Amino acid sequence: MLVEWLAAVAAAGGTAVVQAAGTDVWVSVRQRVAHVLGRDDPEREQAELMRLDQTATDLASLAPGEAALMRARQEASWTARFEMLLESLGEAERERIAHELNDIADEARHASVGGVSGNVFHGPTAFQVGDRNRQDNHFGPRA
Repeated sequence: MLVEWLAAVAAAGGTAVVQAAGTDVWVSVRQRVAHVLGRDDPEREQAELMRLDQTATDLASLAPGEAALMRARQEASWTARFEMLLESLGEAERERIAHELNDIADEARHASVGGVSGNVFHGPTAFQVGDRNRQDNHFGPRA
């Protein structure tokens, strides 16, 4: 059984895979995750790359109503893979891999900052993405 902080790291890794799929950082996250899970075995790393590619394909081909459920399933699946890996390691290696997973999660989080994804708006809403933009909002009748 993993201690709480390692379980959180595994969950962050699972979320990172799903967040990064289809973004500008996918190539980097994909390679880093495959390297972590491949554990210096080229064949195993290649198998992980194929799994990651399948995940990206599955997430890209979702109908709007399926997105939340499939994303949750993919996050859970990748989280479980990271948990199994962490459980199988000695203490020093476990800590090194945990730091690597944290770095991967940070990379994926930074890629999603500034984007608009998975949001639900009810009622008048205004949002802006980018720098040095101007936005004038008027809700309701003009006075």
